[in-house]
Amino acid sequence: MSITDAPSADELRQCMTDHLVRTGCIQSKPWRAAFLSVPRELFVPDFTVRAQGGLHRYSQGDPAWLAAAYQDVSLLTQFDQDGTATSSSTQPSLMAEMLEALDVRDGDTVLEIGAGTGYNAALLSHRLGPDHVVTVDVDPDLVAAAKTRLRSAGYEPTLVAGDGMAGYSKRAPYDRLLATCGVGRIPTPWRDQLRPGGVIVANIGCGIVRLVVQSDRSAGGRFLHGLATFMNARPTPDTVRTATGRLVEPLLTWSGETREITLPAVLDTSGPQFLASLLHPQVNDFALGNGGQEIRCLFDPESSSWARITMTGVMTARLDHGGPRDLWAEREPLLTQWRDAGRPGHERYGLTVSPDGAHVLWLDEPDDMGWRLPN
Repeated sequence: MSITDAPSADELRQCMTDHLVRTGCIQSKPWRAAFLSVPRELFVPDFTVRAQGGLHRYSQGDPAWLAAAYQDVSLLTQFDQDGTATSSSTQPSLMAEMLEALDVRDGDTVLEIGAGTGYNAALLSHRLGPDHVVTVDVDPDLVAAAKTRLRSAGYEPTLVAGDGMAGYSKRAPYDRLLATCGVGRIPTPWRDQLRPGGVIVANIGCGIVRLVVQSDRSAGGRFLHGLATFMNARPTPDTVRTATGRLVEPLLTWSGETREITLPAVLDTSGPQFLASLLHPQVNDFALGNGGQEIRCLFDPESSSWARITMTGVMTARLDHGGPRDLWAEREPLLTQWRDAGRPGHERYGLTVSPDGAHVLWLDEPDDMGWRLPN
């Protein structure tokens, strides 16, 4: 096929939207209309895609750029000096699921945390009108670029450069809050700035939770079906999380206390990963193969606590750990309870945030088996 025979942007947008409808990610006509109308390519003139174990870069003008912009994948759009991605355009299917979960009504005002490319703000602006959309991002360069692209697309929502964890009180109260960045816990300002009955859709750990705020400022709800991990929220534009690559050599060589353990579950399966990400959202957690041995490494940057789990059998391992926290001793009881409950899927879990900010994870119903998550 020649370049002149390649599908147009309108045709690619139609194809992507039809896919999102067929797979159930888009369930309502207003969101279908938004995805059909907003040009994703306008917001991603340059991006990188992870594919086949590598990174593939696309730029406007490349023959494959336009079609790549309409793939149902996340498009990486900014990297720090270590090559770690710090901004992206979210996978459209996940974006659609989160927008549907907001359950917006005409006239609602939405606070979006994380401007990214501006594409999500454009979808919200198409659905609700730009006067009903406020977007906050810690990176002023991202905000400026998103504002320019949104204006080119015909939308001018309120864009603010600031700490998204603090929300944006000047336009409060809001009806809905959508966070397109990862957070360890739901910040108190988010609950304070929503009306009673308001909805928060946010990424905690590798789960997406939908919470309804009550009049006492508590919030509760369930996790959505899909799992995902967004880039972590940053308190300042130059905040950099410890790169995993820098931890590999130290974690393979550090000495500490040692004991033999029996694992309650295979650690790299979805259930244990989901629970571990909620319990330890700020802990670096990665697997290594070293000389034929399978090793799991944990590192808490705040306390410099660490753990190294070296498999010695199918479910047995040697635990080496150091620092003020015993990370495995914190994690093991939750995984054991999950195993004893019959290995339930993550969609059976929910979260309650009390007025004082305590987070309680529960299974099936709020009054059933629960675990208070550390602050």
